[in-house]
Amino acid sequence: MKEKLLHISEPEDSFLNECKQDKRKGVQKLVENWWKRYEHERALKETFNEMMQYEKSLWENGIHYIAGIDEVGRGPLAGPVVAAAVILPVDFYLPGLTDSKKLSHQKREEFYSIIKEEAISCSVGIVSAKEIDAWNIYEATKKAMIKAINGLEKSPEHLLIDAMKIDVPIKQTSIIKGDQKSISIAASSVIAKVTRDNYMKDLGSKYPNYFFEKHMGYGTKEHLVALEKYGYIEEHRQSFAPVKSVTKARTK
Repeated sequence: MKEKLLHISEPEDSFLNECKQDKRKGVQKLVENWWKRYEHERALKETFNEMMQYEKSLWENGIHYIAGIDEVGRGPLAGPVVAAAVILPVDFYLPGLTDSKKLSHQKREEFYSIIKEEAISCSVGIVSAKEIDAWNIYEATKKAMIKAINGLEKSPEHLLIDAMKIDVPIKQTSIIKGDQKSISIAASSVIAKVTRDNYMKDLGSKYPNYFFEKHMGYGTKEHLVALEKYGYIEEHRQSFAPVKSVTKARTK
């Protein structure tokens, strides 16, 4: 019964109705679990459809290539800021996709692979700590976004951007909390987040004293203690206040 119920998707199914009439506690528990799963999946579908409204409106107006743009890494004391641009196909469906920060590590990795495989085009733009110091984080973020757009194999006709506007000759819509309101932006947030996390994990292997693989460059207590003890390295943003107050590390 449990196996058969796993393959039922509609509440009007005859076998499900038979199970409802079965008075055994074990069967009633199976039916209860089926309804919980059904309601959960329906909620995910509704949320997904809500997050497709911007894309659907543009598709209906003849815009085929819509790029979602998002970034990660504006706040850390170390590492780059990373932006991603993702163009999704009309039939893309990935229930549960949302702001990468709200996803578990496992879900991010899973969704990253699906997005990379199914996207029409996907690109990242990376701007280093040194460049952030030279330009400031806001300008560096815009440059990372432009790099990501320029790296797309298909030229986007419209951009959906999370809470920013950038100087490119492409029509664009800036959406506050866009990674929770647009599937394209949510997809780009996952690509950017996983890309940057992998970068910081590699950095953690190169500089084990700083534990970058744990805090991803953010100003945690552990990171601040390491800064005071070992000084900053080239991957630290020297224009950020906590880094300014320490001396440069001696690295081989």
